[in-house]
Amino acid sequence: MKIDETNIDIIRELKEGKKSFKSIADKLAITENTVRSRVNKLQEEGVLEICGLVDPATLPGHRTVIIGIKLSKMNLVEKGKEISKLKGVISTSVVTGRYDIITLVLFKKGFGLLEFYTEEISKIQGVNSVETFVVYKSYNLKVPYIF
Repeated sequence: MKIDETNIDIIRELKEGKKSFKSIADKLAITENTVRSRVNKLQEEGVLEICGLVDPATLPGHRTVIIGIKLSKMNLVEKGKEISKLKGVISTSVVTGRYDIITLVLFKKGFGLLEFYTEEISKIQGVNSVETFVVYKSYNLKVPYIF
């Protein structure tokens, strides 16, 4: 799908998720039907997902952790997909640098770092090492609530 300036403008306006298609159309000087059809197409193509996001720091008993993962083999895409499906995982990225994969994980009471490593990461063959970065304070971090 070709992402043009109108699509970008619509996506930018949807940053405020509760904004109506009519108000977006009025602001962009296009029809409401244009906004609706483009949003539907963007969603169908997997370009856009509209969801509520939460600041994890405001959730009692929750903690955000970033995990750097080194693999024993360079099957990055396959392992990235596997890791992305583990409980608590918000996002997984194949990266350059010191690690092969960086994963953002949300923990809650009863499901923390120990449970994640022993119950989830242990399922993944070929993990050579991990390094954990506990997020003490973040700015502009909003995540889908996955529990």
